[in-house]
Amino acid sequence: MLKEFKVFILRGNVLDLAVGVIIGAAFTALVKSLVDNLINPLVGIFVHDGALAKLSFKIGGAKFTYGAFLNDVLNFLITAFVIFILIKAINKVFSGKENEEEILINEEIETLKEIRDLLAEK
Repeated sequence: MLKEFKVFILRGNVLDLAVGVIIGAAFTALVKSLVDNLINPLVGIFVHDGALAKLSFKIGGAKFTYGAFLNDVLNFLITAFVIFILIKAINKVFSGKENEEEILINEEIETLKEIRDLLAEK
């Protein structure tokens, strides 16, 4: 059982996933810093409290901090946009290579078919 676990952990997909999670956490911290330190002060110019996260209202004894929610939505949108741009760039890079490989494979297949036909004639 320990040997199977070692094989599972050392499999490429698990390691790739672990790297992705670690980089994702670091990227999330970077986006949070961007929103908190650059975007919120800009929003603070238009909001009297000075920070988006401080916006709230009370109904009875309940306090609704809609500013914190808007802050989280902003973090999400920035993260999603950057990931979208990265995936788009990665797809652009790899789509060209696949077409080149497909052309090479087709040429090899055609060459092999010609050789097969020549051998069949003899």
